[in-house]
Amino acid sequence: MTYLLEHYTVPTNGQQLHVVQCGPSEGPLVVLLHGFPDFWYGWQQQLQALAEASYRVWAPDQRGYNRSSKPPRLRDYRIEELAADVLGLLQAAGKDKATIVGHDWGAAVTWWLATHHPTHVERAAVLNVPHPAVLARALRRNGRQRRKSWYVFFFQLPRLPEWWLRWRHYKALRRALQGTSRPGTFSEADMAAYRMAWAQPGALRGMVNWYRAVRYQRRAPTTPITVPVRIIWGSKDAFLLPELAQQSLAYCKQGELFYLPEASHWVQHEEPARVNQLLLEFLGQP
Repeated sequence: MTYLLEHYTVPTNGQQLHVVQCGPSEGPLVVLLHGFPDFWYGWQQQLQALAEASYRVWAPDQRGYNRSSKPPRLRDYRIEELAADVLGLLQAAGKDKATIVGHDWGAAVTWWLATHHPTHVERAAVLNVPHPAVLARALRRNGRQRRKSWYVFFFQLPRLPEWWLRWRHYKALRRALQGTSRPGTFSEADMAAYRMAWAQPGALRGMVNWYRAVRYQRRAPTTPITVPVRIIWGSKDAFLLPELAQQSLAYCKQGELFYLPEASHWVQHEEPARVNQLLLEFLGQP
């Protein structure tokens, strides 16, 4: 059965998030959290597959992105607030728990929820972002990772990053997607959709503010994660070293890792069938 994509505006944590929903209304809830510079559209190849397996799937534009609220203060983009947005979505859905799936920054939010709010997380699947303690250590001690993460430091500057991202019709953002993925992964139709999302008033600033707000983050938590975690990792990630995925398992009491050797950072875009299989297997575990 094919399900329609339903578009809603959902109030949560003082914000209004645009949420694409799919699947049977009474199915177990799965929340898909995108990263930078994505939006809900990045999950288009997962929404239907999960819905057809009888899950109710919510894919929000996270705050600062596309059609969702874009609060002005840097403090509004602290990881605690981003996680609270998701908890509010669960409440809006009438659910106590959900499986959370995150990619890139969405994976960072997923790690946070699994660590600090395990009673609300059925399972956690993270795509191509390591545990925050692993990433923090790599940025301090590993020169290779610091070089790969140069943009994190650049994004701390005021105003200039937004100008640079907008320059020449979003050239830098287009290269971030098309230049670091397999040829043909992002079609011209895809890129037109992305440009529309990036062109929303305040979107570029909101997107960059996720990075700027790391200055408010306390020391990365090292509390063992008790909920089941499945890490899916494209080994040819241009932004993150593959060994960071293996190191992240040390923080998971029930952790599994699957490398996709030929995939890049954009793993769910490049290998949707394999990613969907791994997600559905994970969701179906007793």
